Amino acid sequence: MTEILVTAGPTREHLDDVRFLSNGSTGRMGYAIAAAAVARACEVTLVSGPTALPTPAGVRRIDVVSADEMLAAAQAAFARCEVAFFAAAVADHRPARRHPGKPPKATSVLQVELVPNPDIAGTLGEQKGSRVCVGFALESFVGVPPADVVARVLAKARRKHFDLCVVNAPDALAREGSRVFLLDPLAADDGPRGLEELPHQDKAVTAALLVERALARRTHVTRSPSEGRS
Repeated sequence: MTEILVTAGPTREHLDDVRFLSNGSTGRMGYAIAAAAVARACEVTLVSGPTALPTPAGVRRIDVVSADEMLAAAQAAFARCEVAFFAAAVADHRPARRHPGKPPKATSVLQVELVPNPDIAGTLGEQKGSRVCVGFALESFVGVPPADVVARVLAKARRKHFDLCVVNAPDALAREGSRVFLLDPLAADDGPRGLEELPHQDKAVTAALLVERALARRTHVTRSPSEGRS
């Protein structure tokens, strides 16, 4: 049975015990991937940021809040998995200091120092070994030549050791359906033809295709007898 890791949903980076920085991700795509993988008889660990979505049947779900918590949980599951989908919308930064309790409302301008969050997909990609890793990129195509988008996504995919990269537009957030592009770093040519466009469809349909592609890639991975998962 193939073991699969899926990260999903947003992270919350707390300013204090009540206020936090986050984004509009609902986790729908990651949860759809988890459900599609179970339907293919895979064993799935879903590391999820805060979301109202129910846990798909047959999925082992680990709830986290911050990027640091997600990295710790994902690292543990990554050690066992053969395929990883990094679908979570991880906050790029967090407050340098988390204040205790709920400080009173300020009456003057506030300045908040932000520090970078860990790059979960990049960190685990460094430990990839023979695993198949599928990443996600949110890109705006407005006013940007397609070739430039492909070049940027390709650089990200290679930097993070993705076998496939799913490209979303910002309007995919919080929607039940979306139009995505798939990029295969091995076949990309740094031009518009490097992206495979999928039709606008329910995320469950897209998720089933992504799982199928990842499992097919897994069957073509060759390993030497002495190779470990690192």
